[in-house]
This record gives sequence, C-alpha cells and structure tokens, in this order.
Amino acid sequence: MLDADFFRRWMTATAMSVDREAERLTALDSPIGDADHGSNLQRGFTAVAAALEKEAPATPGAVLILAGRQLISTVGGASGPLYGTLLRRTGKALGDDGEVSEGQLAEALRAGVDAVMALGGAAPGDKTMIDALVPAVDALDAGFGAARAAAEEGALATTPLQARKGRASYLGERSIGHQDPGATSSALLIAGLCEAEEAAGE
Repeated sequence: MLDADFFRRWMTATAMSVDREAERLTALDSPIGDADHGSNLQRGFTAVAAALEKEAPATPGAVLILAGRQLISTVGGASGPLYGTLLRRTGKALGDDGEVSEGQLAEALRAGVDAVMALGGAAPGDKTMIDALVPAVDALDAGFGAARAAAEEGALATTPLQARKGRASYLGERSIGHQDPGATSSALLIAGLCEAEEAAGE
C-alpha cells in the first residue's frame, strides 16, 4: 500500500529530476515552443518541494492536491494548468484514504489524464504530454517500471509526429522531427514513481 510519505517522495523525486533536466527540457522546447518549459517546470516543482517540506499532508490525495495547487499558482504558460489539473484531479480521485493501492493510483491517474485531455483538447498522437501519460497509465497494472518504460517510449515516439495541439501546432510540418517537451517532462513524472518506490526499499 502507498501512504502519504510515498507520494511526498514521488513529488520530491520529480522535482529533483526536473531540476536536473531543466536545460534539456528548455532545449527541446526551443525549436517548437517558447523555450521556457524547463525553467517554468523547475520553478513549479521547486515550489512543490518547498510546500511539502512546510506542510505534511496526511493522505496521498492531499499531497497531490497541494502539489497541483502549487503548480497552477507558480508555473506560467500552459504547463501550470495542465500539470496542476493532472495532480489535483488524481488527488481528488484518491479521496481521503490514508493509504491507497497501486490499482487505486492507476485508476486515479487515469481520471487525472482524462481531465488533462478535456482541458487541453489533446488526444494520443497530437504530440503532447498525453502521448507519454496514456501509455504510462495503460502500463501501470504491470508495475511502476513498466509505466516508466511506456512513458519514455511514448515521449520518444512524438519525434516524427506533427503537432496538432499547443504552441508547436502553429509550426505545422516544421514541428516534425522534434521530441515533445511536455511528453518528455511527463515521462520524468512517471519515472518519479520508481524512484519513490526504490527509496522506500532503502
């Protein structure tokens, strides 16, 4: 079972990964976006980590709702509302339980991804964060490692696609040949689940 500590570790691990990969995320965003994806997310997840140090939400859902709120209030552009919606909706779907199963997390995360698709109007194949998140959620039943691999494959698979949503869609065919930064950062979020699980076993 996964408790609030696990979810705090997940958010902290993601913050560290985003911090490490911020320059690469911005480099990916440079040819097809506003060249600020890395710095925006870095600011947001730094705020999440700081908030979780200050507060200690007692349930998994409360951890994610707090994280989502921080991202919405600190991240500019589209990333804040999208990531904030993902985490808040997932948190709300988990409810007030003090511990949740991996199956409950998978169901809640699917609700979060559905909320992101509704907000942004994106579907798989549109070259967005959805291309990493949907395969990850589909693979979660097989474990966190399988979800991480699916998210990373999904992010890589955005390279040959033409963007149909978001800032990159304005470029039309010129968006082809670039890996989507949102899908790449989403893969970091999913990878954070493995890091949180590994930290629990130490």
